[in-house]
This record gives sequence, C-alpha cells and structure tokens, in this order.
Amino acid sequence: MNRLRRQRLAVAAAAVFASAVPLSDAGAQTATIRIVVPLPAGGGVDVVARQLAEQIGQTQGVTFIIENRPGAGTMIGTEAVARANPDGNTLLVVPNSFLVAPQLHKANYDAIGSFEPICSLVTTPTVLAVNKSSPYRTFGDLLAAVHAEPSKLTVGSGSGAALQLNFEMLQQATHIRTTFVGYSGTVPAVIAALGGHIDAVFSDFPTAWPQIKSGALRALATGARTRLEWLPDVPTIDESGYKGYEAEIWYGLFAPARTPPEVTARLAGWFAAAVQDAGIKTKLAVQGLRPVGLCGDQFRAQVRRQYDEFGRVIRETGIKAE
Repeated sequence: MNRLRRQRLAVAAAAVFASAVPLSDAGAQTATIRIVVPLPAGGGVDVVARQLAEQIGQTQGVTFIIENRPGAGTMIGTEAVARANPDGNTLLVVPNSFLVAPQLHKANYDAIGSFEPICSLVTTPTVLAVNKSSPYRTFGDLLAAVHAEPSKLTVGSGSGAALQLNFEMLQQATHIRTTFVGYSGTVPAVIAALGGHIDAVFSDFPTAWPQIKSGALRALATGARTRLEWLPDVPTIDESGYKGYEAEIWYGLFAPARTPPEVTARLAGWFAAAVQDAGIKTKLAVQGLRPVGLCGDQFRAQVRRQYDEFGRVIRETGIKAE
C-alpha cells in the first residue's frame, strides 16, 4: 500500500470515529443532544427551547431532543441535568426562578456549583397591571393608595418564584406594603386579576400581554430597562422615580458542572447565533421576548449576582416555601 493511500485511509477512519464519539470528545456536529426543560410543554421556556433547537439543528446538523420534566418548582428536571454526564449532550433550559427553588426547599444539587452557565438566551420584562375597571389609572395612583392604607391593596403573582422576589424588591424600593397573594403560577394570578379577586397582578410580560392588548388589563408600569416597544406609553418603574429598579425574567442555558470549556464555548456560539437569527427574533417578538445571547463569564457573573440578590430578599422578607 503506497503512502498516499495509507494517508487517505487514516483520514477516513478518523472521520468515522469522530462522528461516533460524544460532542465533548471531538466536537462532532452529528451528536444527539438532550435539552431538559423542567416545566410543562407549551410554556414560554419550552417554546423557546424548541425554536432554538430547530434553528441550530438546521444550521449545525445537530439532532436535539426536548424532554419536559416538570415538578417541584423546576427542581426535578434540574436535578436530572445536575446528575448527567458532563459531555455536552445533556443541557438545561430554565428561567431564572431556578435560582429561587433550592433556596426555599431542600435540593440535591447546588444551583451554582452543579452547573456550567452557558448563555442567557432571552429576557422578558415584568409588568404591574390592574383590571380595566380599577380606579388606578397610573403607577402613581396605586402607590398613593397603598401609602394611604398600607396592606389593604392585594397584589398577586407566582408564589416562591423569581416574580415574588422581584415584587418584594419593588416594595422595598417604593417603601410600600401590600398584601401579597401567592398563586401556583402567573396564569392563575392573571385570571384572578381579571375576575377582580385581587387589586393588581405582578406578571411576566408574555403571560399578561394578551389581556393587556385586549384591554381587559391595564398596564401601570414595567420592570424593563427601557420602555417596551409593545407599550410605548407605559413608563418603567425606574423612570417613575425609583432609579435602578429593574426586574426581568431570563431564560438560560446550562450544562452539568465539569463540562469541558471547549464544549461549552461551542454550544455558546451556536445558541448566541441562533437567538440573533432574523426569523427567530421575529418569533420571539411575538411572544414578548427579547434576544440576549449573553454568554460565558458575563453570564456566570449574572447568575451569581442574581442568586445572591434573591437570597438577600428571602432572608430580609422571611419568605417561606409553600
């Protein structure tokens, strides 16, 4: 066998081997990657995970399997990823509320130490809204009413989640005290506001937006950094006189701890590019979501900062698991 033929056979053998090994060993773009979403199918996080998986599958030739494992405030699916092999073939897409659950409940993982943060994928603002028949026309009206009769006004949101902690931070910033009504999620809280059972709802934007758009709910203020293109006439809480207040919900991508850095870097490149794709950005906008693509050390720092911030609020307010 001549030298050229031996070289060609060696290259062919290497190509076959590379296509069969895990993502972490060869960077092969033919691996099957499992994305665990620790929430029910059809929700915002699930939809985003599926849209991005489809986009990356088309551009990179990677097969993704989306596995919904809801329960225990995202803890069941999250623990499954924490225990998975750190080879880049099992990932987690989760909202920032996953930083809250293990601080309120006994968990078999560490929200910081058990994962490699890869990217913040999208973000969505919070919004404070009231029923269309409410006497409160502005954020200032609502604050004045609460200052006049502390604890009388009721505000609902998801219990024991990032939204509840963000609302507690709003109360700290504005020096108000309402009666918080916790629900199993923001959907029942919005329904309660529609039915007049609570005075206001503090919600993520996608959940409340259809009712705001229809006129059934009136948005008073948002926790966004800047005014929303969907609600140009609704002020942010920051511009309403409470400088520095910002409360947004993000969906993040994580891998098990000890996943090799070259693997997380490759995944970060794929997902950061996908959220900036024109078609994906259009789909996100319809859902009230903004692409982010903040990856690597910057995302790691954001996760650590928000984990500590949520912990501070839990300690200061005495929030307990329900």
